Order: sequence, then structure tokens, then C-alpha cells
Amino acid sequence: MVNDDESPERVEPHTTLSLASVLAEPARLRPAHPAVVEGEQRVTYGELWEQVRAHAAALRARGIEPGDRVAIVAPNVIDFVRAYYAVLTAGAVVVPVPLLLVPDEAAYLLRNSGAKLVVGHTSQLALAAESARRAGIPLVSIGPSVPGPETPDSLSEAAAAAEPERSFATRAPDDPAVIFYTSGTTGRPKGAVLTHLNLVLNATVNAFDANDTRREDLVLGCLPLFHVFGQTVSLNTTFRAGATLVLQPKFDPAEALRLIRDHRITQLNGVPTMYIRMLEAAGDDDDLSSLRMCVSGGAALPVAVLERFQRRFGAPIHEGYGLSETSPTATVNQPAFGPRAGTVGHALWGIDVEIAEPSVEDRIELLPAGETGEVVVRGHNVFAGYLDDPEATSAALVDGWFRTGDMGVKDAEGYLSIVDRKKDLIIRNGYNIYPREVEELLIRHPAVAQCAVIGLPDPGRGEEVCAVVVPERGEDPDEALGKAIIAWAAEQTAHHKYPRRVVFVDELPLGPSHKVLKRELRSRIAESS
Repeated sequence: MVNDDESPERVEPHTTLSLASVLAEPARLRPAHPAVVEGEQRVTYGELWEQVRAHAAALRARGIEPGDRVAIVAPNVIDFVRAYYAVLTAGAVVVPVPLLLVPDEAAYLLRNSGAKLVVGHTSQLALAAESARRAGIPLVSIGPSVPGPETPDSLSEAAAAAEPERSFATRAPDDPAVIFYTSGTTGRPKGAVLTHLNLVLNATVNAFDANDTRREDLVLGCLPLFHVFGQTVSLNTTFRAGATLVLQPKFDPAEALRLIRDHRITQLNGVPTMYIRMLEAAGDDDDLSSLRMCVSGGAALPVAVLERFQRRFGAPIHEGYGLSETSPTATVNQPAFGPRAGTVGHALWGIDVEIAEPSVEDRIELLPAGETGEVVVRGHNVFAGYLDDPEATSAALVDGWFRTGDMGVKDAEGYLSIVDRKKDLIIRNGYNIYPREVEELLIRHPAVAQCAVIGLPDPGRGEEVCAVVVPERGEDPDEALGKAIIAWAAEQTAHHKYPRRVVFVDELPLGPSHKVLKRELRSRIAESS
């Protein structure tokens, strides 16, 4: 249908779906049940849904219409949750802004996404205000009032005076819900457009098929909510099950241990660095017996860390796999199949995950079980494409499959193992070396707390294997220790795989999703050589 001026007119869909329904439904079914806890604040589902609808009304009063993009700059606080579902309730599209960005980087996301408004938490106004100013986009604040001559209009105050919206706006299943920006490891970040269908179904299968989340569960929300892992697996999955989310505004391992003890947390979602730091921070009296299940994702979890955590706390860790473009969960070790350490389990319900020939780019050629190749995914979790980037979209979506860029292998029983990123592959003297395999080895050395393996240019061999190591406390990171680690590794693995160089660091550089930034490590070491 077109107007007289031939501009397209939106036709209301016959089939509708909104991500806001994952909050609306438990608010209808169990309004008095706690939805979210932050410090001394406890908000029930009924209270939260009313607050969200009031915030949505305040957004509509500021001119936000269905389909508009609204950026959120906020930590893991209840006001993030209010803003997130308010944007969705208004029918708009959420653009989460990672808090580790500098203003120029954040302003790029605002401009590239076409954001119409920035909602900045009052604890993050320096980043929110400056990035909004550079992008030329209006800003409103959310959260406790802060004094100052340039304090922006308060969405919280407007919501308190507003008549709440009756319900969420009508959306089609394929309408965009959230735009997540990739980490930009190969250049400027790209906006991955996830639909209401993507995110509702991923939360649903995570809650009821993969992770067995229960209404009585208390889930620790220590993953950043601006990231797809935290948003889907912690926030939306918890609400889809009608359970309770306990927020930690910024991850601190000792504080996370305290929250688990004090609240009797039953489910923990984290990335490998979080589990490592919690092991380091744990005291003799730390009792985590309430934990029924832990989920790890975002990066490869060394088997040695999984084993140490389970021995120390008695809590099983189920490792999973996914990307921003897959909503994110594609596979996880599921109770129905039984966990298998060193793998990321089976595909979720309604999703296919296979291995394809990596050298063939214009079509998908699937490989048999046991062969290593590129991981490809298809199903309800695969994104709609990269925002305003048809070239990148067509390269990623081939024959109905999403090419992940990750190398993996499936065994005869269907368990998937991630070998490494295709781009992180090290080629030494013509031999392929997967950094994760070497990292799994090195983390077992008693002097190694954390490590990342990278390839460095070498004129004779093409690339050389370098281990970047965070030593255990009390270890002297000197040349002798480096040589000892190299000698130990040489006895444990093939001649072409072990590192010829060890570089000690105090900490590994992490991105917003707590992944190790290997590109930054390569740059640092190249500059210091």
C-alpha cells in the first residue's frame, strides 16, 4: 500500500510479537513475585511492569514512535531494566551502548544506528552527554537526580507524572527489537539487527529447553546488560521463566561471591574471566552450595578452570556458544544430553549448527562428523542482517546459514567443540595451530593464572607462537619462569605447537563482553619489540 505521495505506509501485521511480552506475561501471572533486586531495592513484576509502561508513556511524549531507535547508556541497575522494556513497550528499537567506550566510539554507534534519543543513567552522564553532543542527538537522564547546571531532562520524573501506556505497541515478529554492535575486531563495529522473534525465542528455549530455569530461581546478573549474553541469558531468560534477577552493577569477584551467599543464588551466568577471578578471590568459608547451575559463554572456558570451579564449589558449569548475530545462544551443554567438558554441547531447540568447508565462501559445503571446519548456524536465532551493510550481510548469510568465522568440530554424538576463531589461526612453517588448544595446555601449568596465545610475524616461519601470561600470585615473572613454561609446554605437545616466547602481563586486555582483545595484545607486543 502507498500513499498519494507514493511513500510507503506501514500495514499492521496479522501476526504480532513483542519482546516486551517477556515482562508483561509474568506481571500478569505473578505480579507480587520479585522480578529484580539491586542492593536494598526489590521490585515485583507488577510494580516493574507499571513503571515500564509509565516510562514508555514518557518516551512517547518526547516524540518516540514505533520503529525509532533509542540508545541506552546505563550499568546493571534497575533503571536499565526500566529503560530497556520501556523502549520496547513504546515499539522502538533498543541500541545498547557499552560503557567501556570513549565518547568518539559511542558517538559513532549513535550516528550509525540513527538513534533519535539517548537515555543516560545519572551515573554515566559524562559518557552519555558527550557522545550525544558529538552525535547531535538529544539526551534524557534516568535514575536518581544529580545536581548541576547542565543536568538533562529526567525521564524518571516524567514517568512519575505520566499515565502508563495500556500495553506494549504492536510489532511484527520480524521487526527489529535490539541493535547490538559487534566488537569491531576487523574495523568499525557493525550493527547486528535482532528481531523480536530472534530474542523472544532465544529467551524461551534458554529458559525451558536448555537451562531448566525455574520460577523459584534467583539468577545473578553480573554480566553487562548492554551485551547480548547478559541481555538474553540473564535478563530476558530470567523474566521469561518468571524467576528473580539479582543485579550486580559492576562485576567484582568478592562481591559476586557475597551476593551468591547472601541471596542463595541458584543460577550464575558468566564468562571465563569471571569464573577465574572468583576462584582467585574465594576464601575458605565461601559456601556456594545454593548454586544449581552455572553457564559459561562469550569465550572458550579452559577445561582446567571448569574442573577447579566444580571441585571448589560443587557447582556444575555448562559451557555454551553463540554470537551477537545468533541472539546469542546457538549451543549449550544441556541436561537432556548430559554435559561434556571441553565441548559447547548441542544446538538449542529449533536451531541447526553444522561444520562447513571454510575455503568455499560462495556456498555452504557441509563436512562429516569429526572434520574441522567453519561453524555455521541456521534457525530462529539468526539475525536479520547488519544495519545498512548489505555487503557484509551477504557475506555472512549464505544458503540460509550464518557463517560464524569460528572453527569447530562435531563428534559422532553431536557435541560441538570450538577450536578457535578462523582469524586467530596461527600458521607456523605451514602447520595450522589453534591458539585455544595451546591455551588449554598452558592454563594447567601451576604458575599460570590466565593466558592468551597469539601469532607474531616471523620472517623465517611466517608466524611464531607467543604466550601472553598472567602469572599466579607469588610467582616472579622473570626470564627463568618464561623458559620453564616453554620447556614444560615442549614436553606436553607437538614440536610445532608449543610457544617459543612468553610475555608476562599484569592483566589481559578485555573488551566490553570480557573477551580477551588479541588484536590489542599483538599491537602492544609489536610496539615493545
